[in-house]
This record gives sequence, C-alpha cells and structure tokens, in this order.
Amino acid sequence: MAYFSHFHFRDYIPASIAYLKSGYSLEGFRRDVGAGVTVGIVALPLAMAFAIASGATPSVGLTTAIIAGFIISGLGGTRFQIGGPTGAFVVIISNVIAHHGFEGLVLATIIAGAMLILMGLFGLGKLLQYIPYPVTTGFTTGIGLLIFISQLKDFLGFKLTHLPGGIIESVTAYWNNAASIHLPTVAIGVVTLVTMLVVRRYIPKIPAPIMGIVIGTLVALVFGIPTETIGTRFGGIPSELPAFMSLKFSDIHLGSLMSDSITIAILAGIESLLSATVADGMSGDRHNPSTELVAQGLANIGSALFGGLPATGAIARTATNIRAGAFSPFAGMTHSLVILLFVLVCAPLASGIPLASLSAVLLVVAWDMSEPHRMLRLFRAPKSDSLVMVMTLGLTVFVDLTVAVEIGVVLAALLFMKRMSELTDIHSLDTGLPEEDVIDRATGNERVVVYEISGPFFFGMAQRFIDIMNFTRKKPELLIFCMRLVPIMDATGIEALETVIRRLQSQGIHVVLSGVTPRVARLIQRLGTDSVVGQENIFPDFSTAIAHSDIAHKDEVS
Repeated sequence: MAYFSHFHFRDYIPASIAYLKSGYSLEGFRRDVGAGVTVGIVALPLAMAFAIASGATPSVGLTTAIIAGFIISGLGGTRFQIGGPTGAFVVIISNVIAHHGFEGLVLATIIAGAMLILMGLFGLGKLLQYIPYPVTTGFTTGIGLLIFISQLKDFLGFKLTHLPGGIIESVTAYWNNAASIHLPTVAIGVVTLVTMLVVRRYIPKIPAPIMGIVIGTLVALVFGIPTETIGTRFGGIPSELPAFMSLKFSDIHLGSLMSDSITIAILAGIESLLSATVADGMSGDRHNPSTELVAQGLANIGSALFGGLPATGAIARTATNIRAGAFSPFAGMTHSLVILLFVLVCAPLASGIPLASLSAVLLVVAWDMSEPHRMLRLFRAPKSDSLVMVMTLGLTVFVDLTVAVEIGVVLAALLFMKRMSELTDIHSLDTGLPEEDVIDRATGNERVVVYEISGPFFFGMAQRFIDIMNFTRKKPELLIFCMRLVPIMDATGIEALETVIRRLQSQGIHVVLSGVTPRVARLIQRLGTDSVVGQENIFPDFSTAIAHSDIAHKDEVS
C-alpha cells in the first residue's frame, strides 16, 4: 500500500500527449510523416520475415507491426521508439508455437503483457537496466546464430518439409540433404544479399531490405526462376484490416506457459529499454522507463488479441526513425499506418516475393544481432564476464533461450554478489591507522581487539565474517567492532553478527559496536539485535565506546 500512496497518473503520461500539449507544429507533422513513411518501408519486409522465421504467416507479422507498433509509439515513454516484431523473439516464438500451438503463443503473450504492465507500475524498469552486458551479448549472439542456421533452408532452397528444432539436428539435416540444394533459389538469395550489402555500404539513405527484395523479386520474375514465394507457401497476404481473434484456451495448461511468458516479458523489457536508451544517446532526449514498460505491456496484449506476435522496441528501426528526421512519437504511429495502407492496397504484390529474398534479409539481421566484434571483445574482459557470456551463448544455442536468460541472469547476479563481497573488508586495526590516538591506545592493549568492517554487510560476506571471528589462541577481554564504514546490512548479515556476538559472549569476551550509522541502527533495533549485544554496548563513535569501556578505564587508571 505504501507504493500506491506515491502513485501518480501524471508519471505515466505518454510522450505523445506531452508533445501535443507542448504545441505540435506543421513542420513537426511534415517531419513525422516523412520519417514514418521511411520506417514503414523498412519495417515491411522485416515484419514478414520475422513472422515466417517464427513459424507464423507473413500477415501475422504485419498485424504485429500495425497494432503493437501503433500502441508503443502512441502510449510509450520515449519520443522516437519504433515497435514491432524483432529477431530476439524468433526462437522463443517458434518454440511456443511448436509445443502449444498459436493459441498458446497468444495466451503467453497476453500474460507477458500483463507482467510488463506490472513491471512498469512498480518501477522495475530501472532493474532491467542492471542486466549485465555479457548476458545480453550472450543471448543476442546465440539468437543471431540460431536465426542464421534456420534461414539457410529457404536461402539455399533445401527440400525439407520440416527443420528439426536443435542446432545440431538442423546442421545434420542440412548435411544429409545437401543434394537437394536448389541453385536457382541460391542465386536469388545471393542477388538479394549482395544488393543489400552494396546499398548499405554505398547508398545508406535507401532502405537496403526493400531494395534487396525488389531486385531479388525482379530477377525471379524476369528470368522465370521457379522458386518458393509468399504466395506459393502461404497463399498471399489478405487485403483486410486486422480482425479481433476469438480465443479458446480450454486445452492449454497455464502453468506450462509461465516460463515462456516470463522470458517474453523480460526480453521485451530489456530490448525496449535498450532501444530507448540508444535513442536517447542519438537524440539527447530522455525516456520514461515506467511509461515505456506499461506501453509495451498494452502493445503485447493488443497484438495478441488481434492474432499478432510478441513485440518490443526495435533498435535498428528506431535509429532509422531518428536519422529520417522524426520529430515526435507520431512518426512511429505513421509507420504503422503505412504498413496498414500496404496491407489494404498492395498486399497482392507481396505474393511474388521469393522466400529466399526474405531469408537473405534475415541473414543480415542475424549477423547484425550476433555482433561478433562485441563477443570477441568480451574475451578480453575479466574471466567471470567471459564465462557468463559463453554460458549464456551456449545455453541459448544448445538448450533453450528461456533457460539461457534465467541462468545467465542468476550467474551474473552471483558474480555481482561475489564482487560486492570482495569490496567488504574486515580487518584488525593496528597502530598508525585512522581513528586518531584513541585507536592507537586501544590497539596497543592486548586485552582489547578492534576490528573495522567497511562496505556492505550482506549475505555475500556473512560466512567470511564468521570465519574471521574464530579466535583459536589468546582471546581478548574486549572486542570492538568499528562499523562507521558499513552503509547497509541485510538480514543474513544481521544473523551472522548475532551468531558471532553470542559465540564471543559465551567465551567471556565483551562485545561493543561503535560508529553504527542511523540506517543500520534502525535495522538492528527492528530485528532485536540490540538486545543481543545490549543497548548499552552500542555507541555512535569509537571514542565514546572506549570512554565507556571498563577495560579501557582500568588501563587509564593504572
């Protein structure tokens, strides 16, 4: 309830509303339309390609770009975000469809959308930003590799009715069916790929995917090359508005979808906030992570209700939007309307697009996602970071993306705890160290031992503290813990402190705490630790602790 007492709807006002209130000019409208048309053209082939790679139809990908893209731009917390289907979801979507069918994917997406909304309302956007770079590099590289392998089927024209799920099984299937490679299809794919690379290198203002597909399609038509197209495999794209989907979830076990839903929510959150951060860096703007996550949740629910795929912010399309001169979130909304116009007017033209050309587009996407130079750079990082990256990559490729994300985050958290515990130091104070002459006098007394604790006192270093406090030889009469450099403690740290205090007290050693900060003092009081050590043995500073010590007093008298 404490959280909701601080909840204000004004904290979740979409960026689009803010720009309308600030004054929306004709010049801004012109820039938004121009950028929206540009990004819409770029997004068209990607939406279809991602859907096909995920095991769905091209129209499903277009529906996702229309519905989710419009909601993300209209209700999001960033000025330039472009949303829609992305490569990060390809592997998880294909797995969900394979195991639970398309209705299972719809339900998983709705659940993920609800999770994203809650994450936004509870301000968890900042936590997602803490997911380490080695983890994101590991699973994006792994996803890129999996997309690359999966697209070789259509790029090379393999006569395979079904591609096995595992990467080893897929490579084995390719090897066993190498004789079925269709060279005319390969030619179309190579022409598309080369066209894209040339355009990206020499004419970057022209959308490379569109140009590659146009050239590839023209080559197939002009030379009459027999190859599989969107029309021959999917029967074309319906020229109609996205329709509300009738939902029947009676045969789906909700518990079996929870892991996939969590993965979709985490991936959507990470990629959308990463895209928003990249946009901030390019534009000098600043996004609202909570509003962005709420919009992502609503967009995923909306997409699922109309039979679409999971969606998130797309980094490449968002960057294209900025470079095209977008002024406000209305550029992203325009991009969705451009795709809708294509569906209503030009859908029949898409029937002739060769699948090899779409595969070529995804091969380039897979390479961009993998970013080999970033992966190789991480091998020069600390070994722990390299280990996290390699394990996340390996689990993504050889086990499952869901497992990879979960274990990758856990590994990174464990390594973070280890590094935090290494920052915490427990040492005996010798003469010449800070705390003025009073410490020098105390440490010069063999019956008085002073230990200083510096850094967070949490569960990561609790056992080390217990081990250090194990006196096996001559025991002191008074032990003072200097805690002035302890900013925080957790329940495990408190438990370790109490364990040590009780052990020392049972050995006849008097224990005193000094320099306890107000924050730590409140925690000690709430958990009852003050009754264990004795309220009279807790002092605000070292000088006061020594002044009230019977042993120190006796030494001064003598």
